[in-house]
Amino acid sequence: MANLGVNVDHVATVRQARGGMEPDPVTAAALAELGGADGITIHLREDRRHIQERDLRLIRQTVKTKLNLEMAATDEMVRIALEVKPELCTLVPEKRQELTTEGGLDVRYNLELMTEAIGRLQDGGISVSLFVDPDMDQIKASSKAGADCIEIHTGAFAEATEWKVQEQELIKIENAVKLAKKLGMGVNAGHGLNYTNIKKVAAIGGIEEFNIGHAIISRALFVGLERAVREMVELVKYA
Repeated sequence: MANLGVNVDHVATVRQARGGMEPDPVTAAALAELGGADGITIHLREDRRHIQERDLRLIRQTVKTKLNLEMAATDEMVRIALEVKPELCTLVPEKRQELTTEGGLDVRYNLELMTEAIGRLQDGGISVSLFVDPDMDQIKASSKAGADCIEIHTGAFAEATEWKVQEQELIKIENAVKLAKKLGMGVNAGHGLNYTNIKKVAAIGGIEEFNIGHAIISRALFVGLERAVREMVELVKYA
């Protein structure tokens, strides 16, 4: 059975829209754990558009499960991660104008940078995941860079509107899982997954954790965060 990591970035986005103190992503993280989340995921962006360092440090102090810090592979972010010590760092691409992460890392092109960042984090006792598309060359490069695991970018599957395209993307994800496992890496997945499409991806098997944020926070507006997390846990674990 796969685990569920709940991303609470969107709670911080609502807070930052008004510039006040509410809603607090630290409280959201605690409620997500009460709902059965196996971990909390947050993305500390370079421009601090939603999650702030205050949030990161408080969530690190209060999380009862595990903390997955999404971040760019920059000196500043590596330094912060080494101070805060999340259980896992997921290195992701980052563009200033994007609304959300738009695709996977180009590990092949940035192999030296990724290898250095991974080494520094691992030397600090932190496991490292690379957020990549289900592309064989990128997965091989992730292994070469020394990553402990990958997170497969499921956006192309989630955005597909035609059944045939969805099936093609599922095959890519399945092949990516097999290759990563063969290379000795763990496998997580996320991006664009919701209460409907998660079933097909979870049924593939071999994926250890799904990181989901937007769908859960959106549903929480209507049913509450604990229930929204609990419902997703059921789908992820018993697909």
